[in-house]
Amino acid sequence: MDRAEKRELVADLNDAFKGAGSVIVAHYAGITVAQMNDLRTKMRAAGGTVKVAKNRLAKIALQGTESESIIDLFKGQTLIAYSDDPVAAPKVASDFAKGNDKLVILGGAMGTTSLDADGVKALASLPSLDELRARLVGMISTPATRIAQVVNAPAGNVARVIGAYARKDEAA
Repeated sequence: MDRAEKRELVADLNDAFKGAGSVIVAHYAGITVAQMNDLRTKMRAAGGTVKVAKNRLAKIALQGTESESIIDLFKGQTLIAYSDDPVAAPKVASDFAKGNDKLVILGGAMGTTSLDADGVKALASLPSLDELRARLVGMISTPATRIAQVVNAPAGNVARVIGAYARKDEAA
């Protein structure tokens, strides 16, 4: 890489770190190309990105961002996973690490909060933003449905009583 490419990479990473909901740092020594492609595909499907960058360039890119506190994690062969949804990147990385012991999660950051490996796993156990929205919509719509049922119930009961009297009169 020449200097212009390095500057461009640092600028791209800096923008990504500024817009990311969460950033995860992990060691990937021993992972095959096929496994890395599988991780990238899963992360992309969840709305995240996985990048392998030189530690020195990643440290420079982290300067001036909310995630600056994780600079110390960049030692050895590291990869960076990040996403706009604060739960997506930790969830995919943790799930992949469960099935592949060569991916070792070192830690990460969510905004200004630094996370250790256990913090990343705890964050991964939370429901995603879409799941939370679905739950919220369900909670909001359930009372409205019940109110409609309660309001319609007396009218339905009155209609049944009148129908019963009508059938009784017809039978008589």
